[in-house]
Formats: sequence, C-alpha cells, structure tokens
Amino acid sequence: MMRGLNTYAQLQRSTTLPGAPGKGTIVVFPRGIRQSSGQVSYLLAADTGNNIRMIPVFPDKLYDTGVWHQPPHKPFLVVHGNVMYDYYYQGKIDTPYQQKDVYQHTLSTWMDLTIRDQYPVHVAFSTTQGNSSLFRNITGFSIQYTNRDFRNLLIQKLKNWDVSRIKQLKELMDEKALLDAKEKELSQLKSWLSSPAVLQRLVEAKEKELYGKHNDSLSGIPVIPSIPNINLRYKAGIREPCSNRLLSDTSIESQYTARQQQLDSLQKRWQQMDSSYHAHQLQVGNLKGDMVQKISTSRNNAELSAQLNSMNLPDSVLPKGYKTLLAIRKLSIGRALADYSELTAKSISIQGIQVEYNPRYYVAFAAGTIDYRFRNYVVYNGSPGQYLTMIRGGYGMKEGNHLYVSFFRGKKQLYNQRTGTDSTTPDYNIMGMAVESRWQISKNVYVTGEVAKSSLPYYQITDDDTKVRSMLRFSEHRNLAYSLSANGLITKTHTKLTGVYKVLGAGFQSFSLYTTGAKQIAWSVRVDQPFFKKKLMITASVRRNDYNTTYQQANYQSNTIYKTIQATLNIKHYPVFSLGYYPSSQLTKLSDGSYIENTFYTMVGTVSHFYKIKRIMMNTLLSYTRFYNKMDDSSYVYYNTNSILLNHTMFLGRFTVQSTGSAAMNGEYDLYGANGSVQFKAFKWLEIGGGLKYSYQSVYDLSKVGYTGNFRVMIRYLGQLEMMADKGFIPGTEKKLVSNNTGRLTYTKTF
Repeated sequence: MMRGLNTYAQLQRSTTLPGAPGKGTIVVFPRGIRQSSGQVSYLLAADTGNNIRMIPVFPDKLYDTGVWHQPPHKPFLVVHGNVMYDYYYQGKIDTPYQQKDVYQHTLSTWMDLTIRDQYPVHVAFSTTQGNSSLFRNITGFSIQYTNRDFRNLLIQKLKNWDVSRIKQLKELMDEKALLDAKEKELSQLKSWLSSPAVLQRLVEAKEKELYGKHNDSLSGIPVIPSIPNINLRYKAGIREPCSNRLLSDTSIESQYTARQQQLDSLQKRWQQMDSSYHAHQLQVGNLKGDMVQKISTSRNNAELSAQLNSMNLPDSVLPKGYKTLLAIRKLSIGRALADYSELTAKSISIQGIQVEYNPRYYVAFAAGTIDYRFRNYVVYNGSPGQYLTMIRGGYGMKEGNHLYVSFFRGKKQLYNQRTGTDSTTPDYNIMGMAVESRWQISKNVYVTGEVAKSSLPYYQITDDDTKVRSMLRFSEHRNLAYSLSANGLITKTHTKLTGVYKVLGAGFQSFSLYTTGAKQIAWSVRVDQPFFKKKLMITASVRRNDYNTTYQQANYQSNTIYKTIQATLNIKHYPVFSLGYYPSSQLTKLSDGSYIENTFYTMVGTVSHFYKIKRIMMNTLLSYTRFYNKMDDSSYVYYNTNSILLNHTMFLGRFTVQSTGSAAMNGEYDLYGANGSVQFKAFKWLEIGGGLKYSYQSVYDLSKVGYTGNFRVMIRYLGQLEMMADKGFIPGTEKKLVSNNTGRLTYTKTF
C-alpha cells in the first residue's frame, strides 16, 4: 500500500538508494534528489511495514518494495530496574561496637532509563532508617549519565544490527551470483560469435549466396554452448526471463544476426544488474572486520568516534550527536563518586553535581557535600558539615597522553570539633592546586606524574598569614606533595607490573588522604604473573606507608614494609587451590599526637571443587585461616588462632543439602561448630529451608544449639518476598558464648 510521494522530506540526512538500471545511484537529501547520470521518473513509496523505496517507473514491470527494511517505531522511554525494601534485625552487635536489639529499614530503587532507544540514564535512590544511636540514617539520590553506558548500548545495538545485516548480505551475495551467471552467459555468447569456425561458415554462406558455390565445412563449426534458462531478478524488483532459444531460421546468417542482437540485449542487461549490485553494495556498507570487536577494543572515545564515523552506520544504530555523547564521561546529580587524581580527590562520595567532558581537551567540575569521615559513613559522631569543590582542565584524552591542571577547595574535619581552652571551632577550610601528566611510553606501558600544593592546616599557619598566601608561597615545602606511578604489561610473558611512589609534606592537605602533621614517604610495587597458560596466577606486592583507607587520622608515619603474596591454581576438571599471605595492622591512639601500630599477618588457604557423582552435582570447600598476632597487641577475639572450615553441598533435584563443620583453636580458646541445612524448591514460585547449628566452647565446656529458617515466594505481578530468621552464638566477654538473634525481611520487585 502506497502512503505518499513526499516521504523524502522526512529524511534527516542524505541517503544513497539504487537507481534505475544504467542510471547510477540516487542520493536523497532532506530537500531534494540528485542522481549521477540521466533523467528518469521515480516513485518514493512506503508500505505499512515502514519499508521505503525509490522505484523507477517502467511500464509493464513488477516492483518489490520490501527490500531495504526501516526499523519499527521505538517507544520514547524504556524503563528497567527494581524496587527493594529490607528490614534487618540484630539482637546483639559486638564488632566494632556493642549494642542490643538494633533494627534498620532500607528502601532502595534503581532504574535504567533509555530515551528514544538512544540515550541511557541511570537513576538510583536509597534511604536507611533505624533505632540505633550509633548507626546513621542515610538517604541518597542520583541521576547519572556516563559514556560507558552509552558505549555498551551502542555495542548491543550494533550486535542486533549485524544480525539484521546478515539477511541483507545474503541477498547481496545472491544478487552477485546472478550477476556472475549473466557474465558467464555473456562470455559464452561472445566466444561463439568470435569463433573462427563460425566466421568461416559465414564466409562460405556469403560465397554460396553470390556464386552458388558450396563448400561443406559444417564439421568444423563448434557446437553452440547450452546456456541455462535463468529467471533473473534484480533488487529493484524487475523480473525479465532470459531466453537462449535460437531462431527457427537455419541459415547461419540469420543465426549470427540473432546472436548479435542477443549480445546487445545481454550486454545492456548485465550493465543494469552491475549498476544495481554496486548501489546495494554501498548500502550494505563495509562488511570487512568485526565491528563490535573494533568498538570494544577502542582505547578512548576519540578513537571510538573515528571507528564509528568510518562505518557509515544508519541513524537507527548511531544517533545524532554521538561524538558529544561519547565525550561526556560523566554527568551526575546527587550522590556519586568523585575520583580524579592521586593528590586531589580520590574515591570520595559526594552529594552534588559532577560533569566530566573529554573530546580532545578535558574539562571537569565537581561540587557537593561530604557527609562522613573516618568510619562515620556508617557510624554517626556529629561531625560538622564538609564539602568539596573541584575544577580541572587541560588537553589530551584521560586514557592517553594528557596534561591537566586542578584547583580544589572545601572543608574537611579531621580532628575533634573543639580544641583549645577557648572552645572555638578550628578553621577546617582547605584549598590546593595540582598539575598531572600522563605519558604513554609504549602500547602497554604508561607513567603518570603529579605535583600538588595546598594551604597549610590551621595549626601550622601563623596569625599574619592566610590560606591563599600559604598555598602560593612556593618557597614553602611543608605543604608540597608529588606522586609518580607506572603501569606496564609484558605481553610475551603476560606479566603485569604496577608501582607507586609518593612524598607528602607534613602540612599537605587534600581529599585523597587524611594524613597530616608528619611527612609521609609511601611506595608500593605489585607483580601479577600467570604460569602454565594462565592456569596458575601468582600475585606479589610490597608496600610502605601506602594505605588504601582515605580516612586515617593525622600525625602518624611508619617505616614498616608490608609483604603480600597470593597464588591461585585453576585447572579444568580439578579443584581450585588458593593460598594467600596478607599483612594487617591496627592503629591505636595513646594520646594527642601519639600513636602505636600493631601489625600481624594472616594466612588463608582454600580448596574448592564442583563435581558430579552418579548424576548428583556437588560442591566441596575446605578453608584454613591463621592469624599471626598476640593477645597484648590486638583486641581481636581469635588472636593467634588456627581456623579450619569444611563445607559440602549436594544438589538433589529440588533439594539442596548443605553441611558445615568448623574449628577455631589458639591454645586458650577453642570453638567448634557444626551446621546442617536443607533448601527445598516446592514450586517455581516457592522455596523454603531450615537447619540446625551446634556450637561447643572448650574453656567452660559449653554446648549450644541454634537454628535457622527461611522462605522465598514469588508473587506474580507483585514481586518476590524473602524472610530469614537465625539464632546463633558468638564469643562474648570472659570467653563465654552469647546468644545472637538476627532476622531479615526483604521485598523485591523487578521490572
């Protein structure tokens, strides 16, 4: 069914369509049509299936408008996500604070929005409320766009588009086969017409006609090749049968004349088919290489934009403004992570606005409040309001060579709210600036360097000085810091190397670290090395003063060097072995400006295996843990303890049976446990389970029995409801076992 003749006015960009046979391709613009050769009448039509075609008008011909399919209408907004409510009860908390009968309500939702099937937006909301005086009530909301989400959407759409192009490619290959057959037919006809025997026969026929002379040379005439009758159909939908039947006239002259006419007609037909084939080939586009692979392996958005631009993708896959959308690394409102550089702001959660734009140059802005410091993201201690403002700019891609300049300011509380005899609140405002550069030495090796200078802290600044002057006084080195990091990959051996070196002045302040009052020299080196075709992975590292926590308090420095080593062996059809030796440390504040550090190591080894015995799937896990510490240097209950745990799970159709045995021994305090539980999937919408827990304590010869129970029910159209109750026993004061009851009720709706 034809819907109109002015459809071309709705096109948003130029489109190449096949023209009439022998007339070249047609370029359709939003306001007109251009063809490379000749004048011909066209009908631009669309059927009820949104198939649009430029059709040349010929009399007595059949047309097919269902060749190049336009995508169906997409909804303006598509929403996927979930809503979750969680109620959690704890009868007793012993770490890191002691409290009884604590409950918390949590309501959260996340939604992935896709606007016009082109623009992804992530929305999240969460609030936690409870009765504890220690644990905070927290509410957060965020709306965020990232080029990572846009990139993933492009990859998914390109995969789907590749599937639809397979049909187009098959049609193009079929058309090429018909073109090759027609070319073969043309070649055979030319060969017959130029055959010396045929030409000799023509001469003899002429002589016979003029002189009546007859020379028999029939035996030398080659047999006319048999050409198959192929019903050709080219893409514009014109159907013309090809006839190879010779005329009934047996004279060689009549046959030759007929063949010449057939050659002319065949030559013209071949040119028409060739023109149509090349036009369709342009529409299908460049099919060489894996487009998805090219996009997935692009190192940055500039490289990705160049790849996409060369692919000549349609609007259904590649929207307008895609280069700008790829250049917007982040655009968020609400709670989000501010993660910029080693010496400015790193892994800080703020509530505010963040923008990061990186086409070739780089611009970033962040402003928001920081509502926590050391531990009080969970635990409330009444700290004053804190905030961060950051401006960054420079040239170069973030993943490549670049030079960025940063300026930050804000308020950060590190110490007690009130100090001194006058009970005044110290000035916690800080400001600073930094210069960061990244050098891509080779494809797999790059180095990042940064120099930063901040204002002096309030306790180091003099009465006649200001924060701005202390930051801009370059002769002052107490508030200076610099960092150098290197990352490399040795492709031949698959060795990954990482190193960091930092020097932080005693008066340097930033939102990447919470250490002031003492000069810090920190460094770390890490090596990841696979062996035996990546079946064995070994990771080793050493570090000094390089703490992962960003909330450590002030006036502390250490010369301790920490060592870490981990090995994992994973061979197909065999158990997975893992062994690690990790450092741990405790900081204890003795008085203002005085700290003591207690360090100890922990060794953890595990063996796990997933296997089948007589059609029964099973999983077995064996774990061993050793804490290398003493009672006088740690308040941890299991000091200098050897702990072993064995867990076995069987999957018996609708039943899942699990059993666990454990033992923790340190010579003075031994604790043994045994658990057993069964999970039963009664229906697709109902699952129930329960079990018993046994604990034995050796000091007072105490035996305790606990229990656990749970269920999960799926309610059609409404969502999923889960409930859990657990009664167990944990170590308490005087090495006794103390009852601990926990419960949880969770509702989830996914859409």
